[in-house]
Amino acid sequence: MSHPTRREVLGLGAALAVAPLAARAASHAVHEIVIENFAFTPAELTMQAGDRVRFVNADGAPHTATAGNGSFDTGRLNRGQAAELRISEPGTYDYFCAIHPRMKGSIIAT
Repeated sequence: MSHPTRREVLGLGAALAVAPLAARAASHAVHEIVIENFAFTPAELTMQAGDRVRFVNADGAPHTATAGNGSFDTGRLNRGQAAELRISEPGTYDYFCAIHPRMKGSIIAT
């Protein structure tokens, strides 16, 4: 019968200490909002604070996703480009396209 060495026991302890951190980081979802036909789809997204949002431009025209309160801005996204951001704080984030201001959407972080 073999007993673990002190080094093996310490290594296992370090691995167990890191595992909850990795599980917590992996639990945050990534939500996708597609920009197409001069619209954000979905136009309203409800998610958990801490999750990430990925804006994907599938339209022929360039677009942005710019928060009305200035908290985020994807910058100009050309066809096929994407930008990802984290919404850390709970709240409602209304956004629009700075190039085409009639395009609007909302993210609700709970």
